[in-house]
Amino acid sequence: MVNWIKSNVEGDKIIWVIALLLSIISLLSVYSATGSLAYQKMGGNTEYYLIKHFILIILSFIAMWFSHRIDYKYYSKIALIGLYASIPLLIITYKFGMNINEASRWINIPIINQAFQPSDLAKLSLIIYLSSFLAKRQNRLENVKTLILPFLWIGSICLFIALTNLSTALILGATSILLMFISRVKITHLSILILFIFFCGGIALLTGQRGKTAMTRAENFINKKDIPFQLEQAYIAVSTGGLLGKGPGNSNQKNFLPQSYSDFIYAIIIEEYGFIMGVTILVLYLLLLYRGLKIFIKSDRPFGGLLSAGLSFALVIQALINMSVVVGLLPVTGVTLPLISMGGTSQLFTGITLGIILSVSRNNHLEESYA
Repeated sequence: MVNWIKSNVEGDKIIWVIALLLSIISLLSVYSATGSLAYQKMGGNTEYYLIKHFILIILSFIAMWFSHRIDYKYYSKIALIGLYASIPLLIITYKFGMNINEASRWINIPIINQAFQPSDLAKLSLIIYLSSFLAKRQNRLENVKTLILPFLWIGSICLFIALTNLSTALILGATSILLMFISRVKITHLSILILFIFFCGGIALLTGQRGKTAMTRAENFINKKDIPFQLEQAYIAVSTGGLLGKGPGNSNQKNFLPQSYSDFIYAIIIEEYGFIMGVTILVLYLLLLYRGLKIFIKSDRPFGGLLSAGLSFALVIQALINMSVVVGLLPVTGVTLPLISMGGTSQLFTGITLGIILSVSRNNHLEESYA
């Protein structure tokens, strides 16, 4: 078994360890946080969500392993297919998707009875496409005409995502801007992109499902009034956790906090395992970003480097935003904590994302060994 792992599990070993550690934390936390949900929907069968989540974690690691075995250069060939598929899927989701908390972000897959979030496909496809585009046209990026097509793709995808999920669209927009910046796109060109993203965001605010909610949340956060119920419960969980926490399964707020197993699972972790665990998780995400950027620096091929950086940015920015909401640094957003929150197909896409980063790392190591 050890020999098989040594020969078949390749790429950055620290990223593998980070994914494993966060998954273990996830399993323990989700099991604790889904107690009330199990009594409401499964007649008190608390093991149901534990087993379901464990299977999804295993599937995400399988997806991660297969993704890291594929040469990352092949992903550029299917990125456009993913983008073209994303547009109709996002429109279908907006019009006919499953409505949860006044937003239609999911399509139910009938055979497996599992929710699929098309924004995950769109986000992954756009980052791969941008990385490939910028890598191939490094010598022509000073001409703004070269950037018209990627600008249109960024604006279109962000707009269709923002109709139902403004926070994910903003994360994707920020990731795209960072990718352009490290590709040495001029600040004047980036300013045009930022204005275009805000323009698309404005359309989404006026016509989308969550515009009024987003504006209300932002206003309440700025004016420090009308703290939402879920934030109030999250603050209680964080403040009562102390340095070492109340112990596994001993959270009180999990019985009151909505989405305690997804959007606000970080609050339950701090309540049960303390401030030290909260900081440990933050450090693990920052270490993941560091390893992703180290792969970017070491990569001899522009596409591989940009791909690793872009996907690392997307994962870690999402994690930092989720944690910032829980501790009161940002208004409520509705984004989950990657690798930890209970989810459906989003966990598989996270596994694929990490697998692609590891594929770049694996190819870097192979090229070094042949040099």
